[in-house]
This record gives sequence, structure tokens and C-alpha cells, in this order.
Amino acid sequence: MARALRVLTQLMGWACVPIGLFHVALGNAAIPGAGSAGTTVDSWGRFMGAGFVGYGLAWLWAARQRPIPARAVRWLAGVFLLGGVGRLLSLAVHGRPHWFQIALTVIELGLPPVFFWLADAEERTSRGDLEAAVPAGR
Repeated sequence: MARALRVLTQLMGWACVPIGLFHVALGNAAIPGAGSAGTTVDSWGRFMGAGFVGYGLAWLWAARQRPIPARAVRWLAGVFLLGGVGRLLSLAVHGRPHWFQIALTVIELGLPPVFFWLADAEERTSRGDLEAAVPAGR
């Protein structure tokens, strides 16, 4: 499970950074169905793209720690889940978006529980290694 956590944490970081850069570079053109959304949405989307780069870098930071900090994983997964909840709210208020947004919603709602489940996998492994190295009763 510790290996799965490390791989998924790195994957999140390496996915979010280029996606964010893509949004910074292309603005509305990076969002399926938003090509004519106007300059205000373009500006907002590019700004949010930069935030997504930072979010991806936070995942990569967590992936570089030994052990990966469970608290950081839970917070980052919680932010991802909140994004999915935001998409559900938009769906309820404004109706169905482009199909790709629906696919993203499924990922944003489905992946966080996996991270919550795996969050402390490396910390548990590290504790187990430490306990095995120190004989009982000392």
C-alpha cells in the first residue's frame, strides 16, 4: 500500500503541474466548451491554472518526503474532493456541462477516498520498521 501511495502521489503532482501550465498558456482554449467565454473568464482561468500548478507542486513535495506525510495527503485529497463537490453544485444549478467535465467530476469524487484510505500507508510502514529495529522492553 505504501508503494501505491507513493505512485499515486507522484502521479497527482505530475498530472496537475502540466494541466495548470496548459491553462495558463491557453486560457479559455484549455477548457472544453469555453472557447467563447470572454476575457474575464479567460483571465480567471489562467490565474486558476497557476494555482493548479502550485497544487501539483504540493503533491510533488509530499511525494518527496520520507515517509509521505498522511496529513498533507489528506489535506490535498480534501481540496481535490472539494473541487468535485463544486462541479456537482454547478451541475445542480446550471445543468450538464461538456462530457469531459463529467469525467473529471467522477475522478475528483472517486480518487480522494482512495487517498484517504492510503494516506498513512508509509507512516505505518515506517513505524513498523522502527518497532522491528528496537527490541521490545527496551
